[in-house]
Amino acid sequence: MVEIIHEDKHLIAVNKPPGMVVFHENDTAVRKESLSFLLSKRYPELRSLNHPRNGAVHRLDKDTSGIVLFARDEDSFFFLQKEFLKRRAKKKYLALVFKRMKKEEGRIEMLMQRSKKDRRKQAPGGKRGRRSLTLFKVIERFNDFTLLEVIPVTGRKHQIRCHLSFTGHPVVGDRLYRFKDQQDPEDLKRQFLHAGLLKIRTPDGVKTFKAPLSQDLRKILWKLKDQRSN
Repeated sequence: MVEIIHEDKHLIAVNKPPGMVVFHENDTAVRKESLSFLLSKRYPELRSLNHPRNGAVHRLDKDTSGIVLFARDEDSFFFLQKEFLKRRAKKKYLALVFKRMKKEEGRIEMLMQRSKKDRRKQAPGGKRGRRSLTLFKVIERFNDFTLLEVIPVTGRKHQIRCHLSFTGHPVVGDRLYRFKDQQDPEDLKRQFLHAGLLKIRTPDGVKTFKAPLSQDLRKILWKLKDQRSN
């Protein structure tokens, strides 16, 4: 069951569960298990919008949970998409990263492009690299990990994951960007990255959507706090 955070005549905001793609343009089998396909069964009007996106204005990585917006008509889709393209949408994520981060806050700015060594990944630099900027601040430190609030100012593919790995603090549970000798907390089954807040101008005015941290990630934090107090 997909959790609906908000709905009105223009849009639907959902809290995407981990392990689900938002949409897929090529693989029919994956598309039928996607968030956009499942949501279109409940909201039939989505099926006529930008197939196979079914109205999805943006996307999150498969194992990232949190807020995703769906437009219910063509005008709303292009209105909301423009807000993202013009970088007027403000997004906040929670990320648990490896090691205790010394800085209280900071910014990560670099050019990014697809990695030549591993085409699944993004990498810093390159002549064809595109500018990317991420802001972060420390929320809480644990024995071997740090909980961060992360704001991606730009919206490049894998931006947060690539940026934090570049600083030496990969997202916990991220098997693509973490270092070989790093061990995830016990019972963590996916990357600890959650899109918890989205503030954006909609056809009805500026709205802020919030999605609580998912149960699987809350359990990890509880265990880390217990280990720190012992």
